Amino acid sequence: MNVFFFAIVLLSFLLAAWREVTWAPAADALSPMELLAAGMIEKAADSVTLAIGLVGVMALFLGLMKVAEAGGLLTIIARTVRPLMVRLFPDVPAHHPAMGAMILNMSANALGLGNAATPFGIRAMQELDKLNPVKGTATNAMALFLAINTSSVTLLPTGVIALRAAAGSTDPAGILPTTLFATICSTAVAILAAKLYQRYAAAPAPLPGAPPPDATVEPPSPEATQDAYPGWVSGLVLLGIASFIPITILWGKAISPWIIPGLMVLLLGFGFVRGVRIYEVFVDGARDGFKVAVRIIPYLVAILVAVGMLQASGAMAMLTSAIGPVTALFGLPAEALPMAILRPLSGSGAYGILAAIIQDPAIGPDSYTGYLVSTFQGSTETTFYVLAVYFGAVQIRRVRHALAAALTADVAGIAAAVVICLILFT
Repeated sequence: MNVFFFAIVLLSFLLAAWREVTWAPAADALSPMELLAAGMIEKAADSVTLAIGLVGVMALFLGLMKVAEAGGLLTIIARTVRPLMVRLFPDVPAHHPAMGAMILNMSANALGLGNAATPFGIRAMQELDKLNPVKGTATNAMALFLAINTSSVTLLPTGVIALRAAAGSTDPAGILPTTLFATICSTAVAILAAKLYQRYAAAPAPLPGAPPPDATVEPPSPEATQDAYPGWVSGLVLLGIASFIPITILWGKAISPWIIPGLMVLLLGFGFVRGVRIYEVFVDGARDGFKVAVRIIPYLVAILVAVGMLQASGAMAMLTSAIGPVTALFGLPAEALPMAILRPLSGSGAYGILAAIIQDPAIGPDSYTGYLVSTFQGSTETTFYVLAVYFGAVQIRRVRHALAAALTADVAGIAAAVVICLILFT
């Protein structure tokens, strides 16, 4: 990200400097370098304004998610997907702590709880490493888990909905069906790619005299030992989730206004029925949302200023005119290209670019491009960050096919997002 950030700033400065040298002064017209400086100041101010508008919406959604989490929604989801997980990871014992941590990580990702998902993911990698016969080399289970993690099915992209609402969207939850479709496609491709690529990336044999995998593991967590629901229950739930896609395609405009009010009633009602002190828990979660919104201000300032420099220097216009006609043929406008490229590299960078795009008066959050980049943000993960954090936690140096499978899933998610947005918003 350091290289990417500096490259944008340097490119913008050099292009503006070249235009300044060759510029013919005109009455009442700002010079290219003056336009660059004005664009930087404007975007810095806009980033803080955007973050302030984001505080309330982020607090609302994280408060609701905190109630759902306290009511045990993560555990319910974990019990639902356990029959599938046992089949996907045959090398991991059903009640091993790694299985429980992986399930909770995926459940947290499905609900858009990124802060809760990361600790579970790191714990899962640590437990999987205890089953690893060759330390420092990723196992098949590790590679598959990472690929699924970077493409996890997302039921509620809370952060993106909050950002769209802060940007003035009339339908901030309109990306729920597109995100669900894209993540189902990318997760399916992640599983298939990991299973296929592992055939061509054989793990090395353990060194002679190397100690066997650590058999002394900590007792499983209560969530890990929860019995799974019957297979038919899990199948019905997964079928119901998949059926939401055609329902929203057919009746999306009628359903959309009900989503956010319905979520509040359902999640608070769920917590109330489960005995959660919903007011106190909601306030705690909202407090966390306030902190998150404030914490992202420096990232927004950095990326929005850099993007503003690209626009003010004319570099963005050059990129759009050069590549736009080609990518537009496939439903990917040139304005969305930076988002598609940066998303696997930097979460904060992609978030800033998303904010810049949907705040642009010429685009807006409710245009086709606005829906498309919102779906990109909600349906793909920061692949290189996840790989560095999760594998770094257990000192994995040889990633084998993990990165290839994750990037394949990223490409599939972007393609699926383009397809579903073309169907729904053009």
